[in-house]
Amino acid sequence: MRFLLLVLASLAFVPFSAVSAAPHGGDHPEARPFEQEANASALIDAALARALSSEKRVIVVMGANWCHDSRGLAGWFAEPRFAAMLQDKYELVYVDVGYKDRNIDIARRFGIKSIEGTPTVLILSADGVLLNRKSAPKWRNAASRAEADIFAYFDQFSPEP
Repeated sequence: MRFLLLVLASLAFVPFSAVSAAPHGGDHPEARPFEQEANASALIDAALARALSSEKRVIVVMGANWCHDSRGLAGWFAEPRFAAMLQDKYELVYVDVGYKDRNIDIARRFGIKSIEGTPTVLILSADGVLLNRKSAPKWRNAASRAEADIFAYFDQFSPEP
């Protein structure tokens, strides 16, 4: 138990987003934040602990660096406008799902049976309740969505019925 508390405490000092976007001449920036070796459960537990103490929500982006849409959404999140808004409202965790065969237990933990497309974006309350069950799997076209629409979704997010 003491070890877990030390791990969680050390993760509390991880910067909000160490992701940087590559310069973009196209429709969207791109980033590659999905780390195969990361302990996804520990990262999510730490984010939930921080969210609880700061009254924020948690965004879990389940994607992969091979996925154009996962990189596109992560790229937008790294842009200063998005990063500022997200930092005020959310704790952000990137979870590598490989080819939809890694960290599936994370999706199941929050009531998602399988990863149909990447990215799958979970928005959690600070106590770990999935707030966007309907729209979570609908981000597999993130790279082709308008910047303003993506920003509005997260900035004005309301839990789904």
